[in-house]
Amino acid sequence: MEVFLLAFFAIGYLVLGGADIGVGMALPYLGRTPGERREVIAAIAPFFLGNEVWLVTAGGVLVGLFPKLEGELLSGNHVPVVALLVAWVVRDMGLWLRGRLPGRRWQGWCDGAIVAGSWGLALSWGVLLSHVLLGIQGPLAALAVAVPAALFGVHGLAFAALRLHGAPHRRAAVLSGGAGEAPTFALTSAALVAVGVLAGFRLPLEAGTSGPLLAPAILVLLPVLVATQAWVWWTFRHRVDGPSYL
Repeated sequence: MEVFLLAFFAIGYLVLGGADIGVGMALPYLGRTPGERREVIAAIAPFFLGNEVWLVTAGGVLVGLFPKLEGELLSGNHVPVVALLVAWVVRDMGLWLRGRLPGRRWQGWCDGAIVAGSWGLALSWGVLLSHVLLGIQGPLAALAVAVPAALFGVHGLAFAALRLHGAPHRRAAVLSGGAGEAPTFALTSAALVAVGVLAGFRLPLEAGTSGPLLAPAILVLLPVLVATQAWVWWTFRHRVDGPSYL
């Protein structure tokens, strides 16, 4: 049961959070004008905070139920973990502060923070997934880091194709071709699930002694989280038709 909870939240974050990371990575490509960039950001505005809840929950499950694994993952991997946290703060700072002051220069700085933070997140996850979780080292390490980052990017394009319209939609749909946007998003989601499952097979998933106490409490909250996420996706299922609050 403990392994299921960790896998559920970790893989859920890769699929859900990977979408807004990928959109941020592709922001200069999707939005060529200030107005288009605001619409691109509006595509992820209702989702990115809820997606981060999955990462926080996965971290809580890791610390609470797998203390030994948590120590092994963090030991000697401070650089990618710190880089991930810094990129997370920079990306969210750009999103939150972009609409707080007028002026294209300010918006340009915030857009740069969004793009840099999104790339930082993708590359940091690439390092953790390839080296720490999958154990890939040597000359292939750089390629192994680039593959998850590229996967985040195409996943973001697939998500943007579902949410945008007009010229940004046509740019995002370049990967879909005649296959359709929903099947493309399903395919990139499945690829991220496969990466998460592959990483899980290599981890020493030995639960701690607190599992019998914490696991039932997490299971009680699980339907609430899933129902809330489903409600958000249903409510904002339509394409964006203008800028958001960001």
